[in-house]
Amino acid sequence: MRALVCEAYGPIDSLKIADVPVPEPKAGEVLLRVGAAGVSFAAMLGVQGKHQNKPPLPYVPGNEMAGHIVTLGPGVTDLSVGQRVATGVSQGAFAEYAVATAANVVPIPETMPYAQATNFPTLYPTAYGALKWKADMQPGEVLLVHGAGGGSGLTAIEVGKAMGAVVIASAGGADKLAAAKEAGADHLIDYRSEDLRSRVLELTGGRGADVIYDPVGGSAFDVSLRCVAPEGRLIPMGFASGTIPQIPANILLVKNVTVIGFYYGYYTGWGGRGEPTEKDMASLAKRRAMVTAAQTELMRWFTEDKLRATVAGTFDLADWVQGFKLIEERTVVGKAVLVP
Repeated sequence: MRALVCEAYGPIDSLKIADVPVPEPKAGEVLLRVGAAGVSFAAMLGVQGKHQNKPPLPYVPGNEMAGHIVTLGPGVTDLSVGQRVATGVSQGAFAEYAVATAANVVPIPETMPYAQATNFPTLYPTAYGALKWKADMQPGEVLLVHGAGGGSGLTAIEVGKAMGAVVIASAGGADKLAAAKEAGADHLIDYRSEDLRSRVLELTGGRGADVIYDPVGGSAFDVSLRCVAPEGRLIPMGFASGTIPQIPANILLVKNVTVIGFYYGYYTGWGGRGEPTEKDMASLAKRRAMVTAAQTELMRWFTEDKLRATVAGTFDLADWVQGFKLIEERTVVGKAVLVP
């Protein structure tokens, strides 16, 4: 099968298209014919050797995919061959075929294109889990979303609106802000031409944002500390700026602010170290049940037109550099997708 292979950590253009064996599903796994695979910041970090999870080289990158099931591994009884699904994996999505853990597979509606479905393995449930499980965001609270034109930002806007939040979107440039408005943002801030802190305080009557969703880091996070409401919650979701912020604890103390770490892979069993114990497996089963419930609600929101699942562009697997450039140059509006 055709696959995109990382033979050594380095720049994105060092990847290679290669012919590799079709993987075989083990017990509890399924084999998918990949219809579309999402390009992500996490996948780029993995190729560069900067992600916390480092699979043995060589490996096939890619963490988000949608397609149909072609083979069921031993013990899989609740899915069927031919079923259309989306799923997240720790590696392997940038190929014609890929294996996935059956427990993490999500059936998708017949009306959902594979490209759009790549938003559901990680982006939407990450926003859902961060805002609902961790931040306990309530209807009427103010949600500030940084990087609002990218895939992470747009999904956070839509999930926030579905939960009843008042959403302030921060992004750089008219195109990204237009996408944020289309996603449902109530207020728009162009951080390139406006003072972000002043505008947030102005829009909230001087109080600040109750919840801040930040996939950017760097200076955006620094500003967040100065425009978060008392008892506010800051959620650092990634560091697209390239700078991991350092947090002055005195500001947290004075404002009673909570900074929340959230790694969605923990809920799906990615990146574990060593063989899991019986206790680990019981805990993972509970977390996966949370994910299943979340995905059910997210799929319902999609059918109710509350989630748009914006696609920035679709590229052949051989044109992977173009897809990743949208991420690398921070010009992506929505989700970039590779088609094997």
